[in-house]
Amino acid sequence: LADAGLSSVLPLAPRTGDPGLITALVERWRPETSTFHMSFGEVTITLEDVATLAGLAIDGDAVVVDIPDEDWSAMCLRLLGWAPTDLGGGVIRIALLRETFDELPLSASPQTTEQFARAYALSLMGGVLFSDRSGGSVHLQYLLLVEDWRRAGRFAWGAAVLSYLYREMGRSALQMTTSSSLGGDFGGWSALLMIWTWERFPHTSPLHAETGAQITQDAVPRALRWLPAHTRQHGDQFYLYKLWFDECTTFVVSI
Repeated sequence: LADAGLSSVLPLAPRTGDPGLITALVERWRPETSTFHMSFGEVTITLEDVATLAGLAIDGDAVVVDIPDEDWSAMCLRLLGWAPTDLGGGVIRIALLRETFDELPLSASPQTTEQFARAYALSLMGGVLFSDRSGGSVHLQYLLLVEDWRRAGRFAWGAAVLSYLYREMGRSALQMTTSSSLGGDFGGWSALLMIWTWERFPHTSPLHAETGAQITQDAVPRALRWLPAHTRQHGDQFYLYKLWFDECTTFVVSI
């Protein structure tokens, strides 16, 4: 995973987003410009933000998946050493993946270790970096990205994560224009978006929450400094007020 350039994500993966904050951000998102429309102007999450916060590469090869020459079961067997009975068009449940590759045996061979690492990377991509709105499944096409670890290390993962997040923000914003609610559906790395908001709009962060959480200042990547933080979740109207009215001009330009 370190060779693939994904190790910096591992400590951050368990952190989930705050639905109220995400909803408030989507309400301020403009798909035509890929920016947040705030009272003082337009801002957005950038490639530099992704590199600084998550430690993901923003330069390198494009993250592109080739169409496999073999069927999904054969590919799973070759790269994971295991194939489920029903793949449902190349889609697998993340829960089944984690259950099957729950614990690496102490006597595991290098081949088995690689298979477990690929399974973890697949669940990481489907459940965190490129999560879809279901949140419970992942397409096996992502498995091809970690077939060769050295090739994976040349990918611009940060650029792919950001472009995917932009697309999902746009989809969610268009959904809210018709239903006025996300309905709990949001794709992309929501925790990254949440931590970016804490960094850029300090008055929304746990530093100002009742918990009084202590934040590690010098962590690298920077998102790690928020791991000890615990914050109460609020509704979207609370965050809309924070982002639009309450100290709305307090935007940190450089992080």
